[in-house]
This record gives sequence, C-alpha cells and structure tokens, in this order.
Amino acid sequence: MSVWRSIVSHLSAGNSCALVTISQVRGSAPREVGARMVVRSDGAFNGTIGGGALEYDVIRQACALMDKKAVGLHVHTFSLGPDLGQCCGGWVEIFIEIVPSVLKDLSKKLAKLEEEGPFATRAVIRSEEPVQREIFDWSPPHPVALENGILKEHFGQTASPLALFGAGHVGRALMLALAPLPFRVSWVDTRRDYFPSHVPSNVSCIHLKDPVNAVASVPSGAYVVVMTHDHALDQRLVDAGLRRGDLAYVGMIGSKTKKARVLSRLRSAGVTNEQLNRLVCPIGISGITSKQPPQIAASVAAQLLMVRDQNESKERSNFALAKSGSPDH
Repeated sequence: MSVWRSIVSHLSAGNSCALVTISQVRGSAPREVGARMVVRSDGAFNGTIGGGALEYDVIRQACALMDKKAVGLHVHTFSLGPDLGQCCGGWVEIFIEIVPSVLKDLSKKLAKLEEEGPFATRAVIRSEEPVQREIFDWSPPHPVALENGILKEHFGQTASPLALFGAGHVGRALMLALAPLPFRVSWVDTRRDYFPSHVPSNVSCIHLKDPVNAVASVPSGAYVVVMTHDHALDQRLVDAGLRRGDLAYVGMIGSKTKKARVLSRLRSAGVTNEQLNRLVCPIGISGITSKQPPQIAASVAAQLLMVRDQNESKERSNFALAKSGSPDH
C-alpha cells in the first residue's frame, strides 16, 4: 500500500496516525533517506525504516506522541551505536509527523497523486500545527529536505519502462518477479493465448504479429528484455534495440554460444562494435546456475535493479554537479 493510501485508510477509520520519514543519514544506517512508514496509535504499521532497535524505538515515540494528542512535525536524532546499540553505528535524523483526521481530504488528494506517479510537495512548518502540504515543482537530489522552516518532499517512485518480449515459462516468471519492483512492464508476444487472464497492475499485455515494431515506441532510457520462442526473432529484436543507442538495457536470454552467433550476424548486418558491446547476454547475475524459470527470473530481476540503481546514482551525481555549477552557488 502507498504511503498516502495507508494514511487515508487510518484517517477514514477515525484515527490519527504518524508518518515517519528518514530525513538525514550519516555513516551506516539500515535504510536510506526518504524511507517511510506509517504508524497507527496501537503500534501497528505499514512500511519500514529498517527494522531493529531504531524502528522499535521510533514506533514507541510515535505512539507516545499520539497518546499526548500531539500534532505536527517532530524531529528526532539517533546515534545508532550509543543510543540503540546497533552495530551499523551511523547517525540518522527522523521526522515523526502526526497526521490528524482534519487532513483526510488533503491526504485523499495526495493518495490519488501517488497512484498516478511521483510528485513533490512543500509545506511551511509551524510548531504544533498540522503539516499543510501543497504541490510543488521540485527535482531534488534527495527525497526530503527541511530548510528555514520549509519542508520539501518527494513522494512516489518513478517506474522505469521495461519491454519484455516473450510470454513463455521464463517470461511469465520474470513478469511475476517484476510485479513488486519499480518497473512499468509492456509484455509483448505474437501468441495472444499465452497471456494469463490476470496480470499485476504494473503489466500491460501487448499482442503483435511483428513485435519488432514495438521497439521503436519504447521510451528513451527504457529496459528491453528479449526471451521469445524464436531465435531469429530474438536477433531482430536485439538488432532494433541496439541500433537505437538510447536504451538503458538490452538483454537477451541465451548461452555464450548463442550470443557469439547473434553478434556475428549483427556485425555483418552493420551494427557497430560500440552498439554490440551494449548487449547483455547471458542475462542475470552470476552465481545462480539453475535453469528453473523462477530462479532465472530472480537473477534477471536482480540484474535489472542493479542497472537501475547505477543509472539513478549517475543521475543524482549529474544533478548535484549541475546545481553546484549554477550561478546560485
């Protein structure tokens, strides 16, 4: 459940709740800046800020604030080693925001926005007053910042577009593995009856007589995973993906022998070595040797997440560099 959908659920039941956010981290910590959880007055919660002693103590403090009928944003800091005995030994700042029922309508609006995609908010923080957020155009290097009494936050997660070609056993397993992950999946196959009657909400089934046509419409920066029932079709899909040059990932299921054969044919067809070097094959992380579809899917999903995290890290670094070189700095 999304952060704001969870908050709406609690407020609709007539209960206040606490929105807990990791706002700063120094050194080692169990979760990153922007990790959130929603805590009920009885101690039940959705989400996590890393578990362990930190999470337990934060839940206790959130419940104590709700018991006192506190309102607004409360800032707490923890040295994880000295304060909580956690071996990670870092330092974290935590926002505990008590969300009262008076914010139910605003929370419903934010929940709807969160379902549609990421968005940013801004709020003036006043002592012992509810946090009244407004939508704000903000592209931050970090998802939360409190400066000069102004709280800026980023909610929701951008789902990376991913085209999955092939609805066989491994394709179906990968589709399911991607269900809880931050990808928006276009699942393409020539065989309409290979699609199941129900798929996760982040998956769209696309039946095409010639799936290669779909490669041109994949957004820039998307991920392309090829695992059809036809090796010749695999080659055509990979050819189209590599020639684009603007995709984050082009991967094809298969052995090293299959890769060598495909590369040879693509090179003869005029694909450059620079383009060919971007092909990932075999796909998946090393160390998992099972040929069972679920294990292959887990391996490929892990690799896709690794590539996605690397790309996001580069984007944050580029953003920070651009900001530091701007006239305002």
